[in-house]
Amino acid sequence: MPTESSRARSMNETRDRILDVALDVLGENPDAGMGDIASAAGVVRRTIYGHFPSRLDLVRTLTERAVTEMTAVLAEVNASGAEADAAWVAFIARVWPVAHRYRVLLALRRGEYGEAIHGLLGPVDELLADLVARGQDSDVFAQHLSAGILSQVAYGVVFAIADSDLSDGANGTDGADGADGMNGTRGARAATITSLLMLGVPEARAIALVGGDEP
Repeated sequence: MPTESSRARSMNETRDRILDVALDVLGENPDAGMGDIASAAGVVRRTIYGHFPSRLDLVRTLTERAVTEMTAVLAEVNASGAEADAAWVAFIARVWPVAHRYRVLLALRRGEYGEAIHGLLGPVDELLADLVARGQDSDVFAQHLSAGILSQVAYGVVFAIADSDLSDGANGTDGADGADGMNGTRGARAATITSLLMLGVPEARAIALVGGDEP
């Protein structure tokens, strides 16, 4: 008979698999229901609801997972002592895979779960504002907006570019699924340079920070 520890391990593995599948399903269709996610995960709806009593609970857990990953990276980058613009580049490089995976939160944040997602993202918003404020204090970033607003504008660009790979791939305009597509190195480069420009970094400096001579 399975021991209590093996049952707990199995339940945790099922929960993690449901979350991973939910990211994929909701990434393709933000309006997908719990039944769609259950079917894709190879479980019955009762199993989904055993872990997540409601669709909101599932979305909240996905958001909490994203926040945990992003705050860990931001805290490390903020403590690095690098110039603020260089720290921003390091942050985007580290967080890009997370931004791409959790791009669905953009769509969900605009919908009925917007308030819940916004509240959970508070720690990320604060750390982003701290980094931008440091750049403003050292005249690296523009000062025409408050650090809180400017950081959201710049980071919003990152999520927008992460989200763009779906439409680009669907239109056949770019190798979105390849290593150099919008979800790979080209996307990360575009997101980094564009967000730096939004922060007020001169284009030449932004390109130099990312590496290379062409935007």
